[in-house]
Amino acid sequence: MNITDLKPALVWRYFHEITQVPRPSKKEEKILAYLKKFAEDRKLDYSQDEAGNIVIRKAATPGYENLKTVILQSHVDMVCEKNNDTVHNFDTDPIRTVIDGEWVRAEGTTLGADNGIGVAAELALLDDNSLEHGPIECLFTVDEETGLTGAMNLAPGFIKGTILLNLDSEDEGEMFIGCAGGMGTTATFNYTTEATPADYFYGKINVSGLKGGHSGGDIHVGLGSANKILTRALYAIREKMPLVLAQIDGGNLHNAIAREAVALVGVPMNRKEELAILINELDADVRTELDAVDPNVKVALSSTETPTRIIDRDTTQRLILALYACPHGVMGMSHAIEGLVETSTNLASIKMKENNKIVVETSQRSSSESLKADVGNTVKSVFDLAGAEVEVRDGYPGWSPNPNSPILQVTIDAYKKLFGKEPAVKAIHAGLECGLFLSKYPYLDMVSFGPTLRDVHSPVERMEIATVDLFWSHLLEVLKNVPKA
Repeated sequence: MNITDLKPALVWRYFHEITQVPRPSKKEEKILAYLKKFAEDRKLDYSQDEAGNIVIRKAATPGYENLKTVILQSHVDMVCEKNNDTVHNFDTDPIRTVIDGEWVRAEGTTLGADNGIGVAAELALLDDNSLEHGPIECLFTVDEETGLTGAMNLAPGFIKGTILLNLDSEDEGEMFIGCAGGMGTTATFNYTTEATPADYFYGKINVSGLKGGHSGGDIHVGLGSANKILTRALYAIREKMPLVLAQIDGGNLHNAIAREAVALVGVPMNRKEELAILINELDADVRTELDAVDPNVKVALSSTETPTRIIDRDTTQRLILALYACPHGVMGMSHAIEGLVETSTNLASIKMKENNKIVVETSQRSSSESLKADVGNTVKSVFDLAGAEVEVRDGYPGWSPNPNSPILQVTIDAYKKLFGKEPAVKAIHAGLECGLFLSKYPYLDMVSFGPTLRDVHSPVERMEIATVDLFWSHLLEVLKNVPKA
């Protein structure tokens, strides 16, 4: 069976078509061209703003002209992550989807259901003239995953509706009415190189086998961070013996928990066996600690060729200490909403760049603007003390919950009517574009919902097949019951 054989057929058809169009963040030209052709082929009115966002408009079906205009919104870009042994070019290659029992996933890459399924639902609505709804505007935003620049630069007056349905949530049966705000803190270490010391053993420390995940939606699970585990290894080594560092690399994206990390290190030849024992012990400890959530984690040492140069010892020491001290994970839980992470921080990536620079990317989230700034200052202080150059990015605002939202009540009533049970009403620790929309269009009444996705932002991302039909049925019922204008 292919995904095009699944129900609802039109939604899955468009989801399949989207998987065939490369759409990395900041490289959305192909999917935007697809959307414009889609609108032109169906003679639908559309506009594109300078940021690249597209809105496609469709008139009400007969009998529903008196309903308020609804904006349906999804982002077109996707996180591009793959396993090391997967050959895939996200700029040119289609996603290869697989039906795996009750789930759809991709072969060794992210699936792009975040937020491709929302885009597919909007396209199905625009294409099927038998569906009942009032006036709709389908808003497709760019670059949500790496900067929210589409939502941030949404042109004034670009959308006209007063109700917005964000289709970027990941738990069927849950209605989201609030989200965290976010910011980023980047530290840059400038280093010199030194001659490689003689009589040293050189080896690579590899951290692998971790699931990774969304730095907002999965941060509370306690998944392993490859960057923190690698740093733990480096710190343990320097406490026991002389250590030099030639290379370091970990993680990729600011909004993903690092899955893999590697460092090329050297220790005196007579400490080689001690180093091997230390790494084996750390591997055993980490496997025990993460057995319930990340059972395939592995910390391994392998010999390698002697590097030509090493990072200067002073920078090595400052870098290791700063990375070890840098907080990662949940920093505080909400006092207002039980079970909601209020504040977190993610040690996202460590990269060696041109001109002898090591760049450390971190991201912070909180539903409290003051606590978001506070955790950002905590991270900044660590790297300030280490003598790094620190840049703080303001990020994006959160979305404060409105439990008295009229469209929320419509979504609850529609869910109860269809499925005979109450949906959960929640706020989410992940960042949605809703806070930015509200800052530009403060009158918007908003709610977010979607089918069930798991392990987004990682190559094991998957979407539960049955929940797509539930999500679609719910969306159609909501649109028929929108308040009158």
